Amino acid sequence: MRRVDASQLLPAAPQRVFDFVSDLANLPSWQSGIVSAELTSSPPVGIGSTAHVVRELMGQQIAVDVTITAYEPGRRLGLSSAASGIGIEATLELEPASAGTLARFSMEVRAQSVFMKAVEGMVAGAAASDIATSLERLRTALVA
Repeated sequence: MRRVDASQLLPAAPQRVFDFVSDLANLPSWQSGIVSAELTSSPPVGIGSTAHVVRELMGQQIAVDVTITAYEPGRRLGLSSAASGIGIEATLELEPASAGTLARFSMEVRAQSVFMKAVEGMVAGAAASDIATSLERLRTALVA
């Protein structure tokens, strides 16, 4: 398992940030590499909600089903997915700050078989740059 993380100060209150990121249809507007996202479960959104997401990773488009694994309004959102033998657990934690919200975004990348262990590092490397870019895109989306 490999873990990558980044943080960013965002110019909005934690609840506003949470409302934006927990609307899974907004994933393409802030999360790097996401081409499309469509909610596949019935509202309201919460733990167990699912979405079909198309992601571009290392030059390929990969379709994955994403499940919300943590849902604490104004505080924490967790997403889980797996594709091609690699599992991803992504968590966005929000903390009030004097200028808005301190957002901490982390991803755990896990090979689901011994055969995918070599790929785990490559995916984690791509994820490391993606999460920093994603937080910057989120900051920009909240200003707009």
